[in-house]
Amino acid sequence: MINNLRIIAILEGISYLLLGITMPLKYLMEMPQPNYFVGLAHGVLFIAYCALVVYVAFKRNWTMKLTLLSLIASLIPFGTFYAEWKWFRNLKSE
Repeated sequence: MINNLRIIAILEGISYLLLGITMPLKYLMEMPQPNYFVGLAHGVLFIAYCALVVYVAFKRNWTMKLTLLSLIASLIPFGTFYAEWKWFRNLKSE
């Protein structure tokens, strides 16, 4: 599950950054379609990331601090990249 969490963290971070490209396309250039698809993918990846963090936290007996920081990372641009690099990479696979 750790490897899945790492992959989802990276994909969620990429989708979050892509929203930074598609939002101006939607509002400044009146091109809503890219934002629709990226937003949909981001929503699914965000939920998957949060669910995996909670699942792994319970399975691995993470501290409340690590669990909350991992969840907060999904709200900050580049946060999931940091979480993957700093916390998830050092955890052993199940």
